[in-house]
Amino acid sequence: MSGERGMTFHVWRGEDRASGGFQEHRVAVDEGMVVLDVMFKIQAEAAPDLAVRWNCKAGKCGSCSAEINGRPRLMCMTRVSDLPADEPTAVAPMRTFPLVRDLVTDVSFNYEKAKGIPNVRLGSKDADGTRRMYQEEVERVQEFHKCIECFLCQDVCHVIRDHEENKEAFSGPRFFVRLAALEMHPLDTNDRLELTRAKAGLGFCNITKCCTEVCPEHIKITDNAIVQLKERVVTEYYDPLTWVKRRILGQRPTRIGEKEPAAPSDR
Repeated sequence: MSGERGMTFHVWRGEDRASGGFQEHRVAVDEGMVVLDVMFKIQAEAAPDLAVRWNCKAGKCGSCSAEINGRPRLMCMTRVSDLPADEPTAVAPMRTFPLVRDLVTDVSFNYEKAKGIPNVRLGSKDADGTRRMYQEEVERVQEFHKCIECFLCQDVCHVIRDHEENKEAFSGPRFFVRLAALEMHPLDTNDRLELTRAKAGLGFCNITKCCTEVCPEHIKITDNAIVQLKERVVTEYYDPLTWVKRRILGQRPTRIGEKEPAAPSDR
């Protein structure tokens, strides 16, 4: 093939991190190949039992997440031509999640976290039977819906990666994006600020922006989701002016486990 050259790849093999290790493969690569192509070639020529998770090969399903030279990336979106040709390229499974085998990890932690977020609850329709949103309101949350759930942001987040004791109390950047999309939805009537503060563990995030740096969809996770949620939580629970207003009106924030006040009766 035109432009073909040889490169060395160190690919993680094994069913557990204690006994597994990197296996070296010398692969002939061609112009235009991505790392996922290399994994296919290794499967075809040298290691047919290599476990790799993938689906669309177009950067839209989030299935082929891995760590390439230590950086969380999508294998299907990482061009071989962008890698150093004169030194080995290491391809490893995401470190934060339990290993299934080879490059496949168990990401069910994320699906369990997703179950704890209430869905959209729309308010009443307008008098003409419709609901309206301004275009700027649509655009504000549009980037959050670009998330492909590759969980690279979850993988790189040091609160999840390095502090096992925080996993139950911390949802992680992917779900702060989800909470921000719901919180900023102009027609949603669910109040999730207490959940965000107390159960999702927003306070654990120290906004290092590592999640933003690895997002393949270029979502500004830190600036547009996490910081905005932090500002809302501070205003709701810690702003002294809000405290004074509540004291005057006899109000206080709803806490997790409490029922919302009943709507006044028409009778």
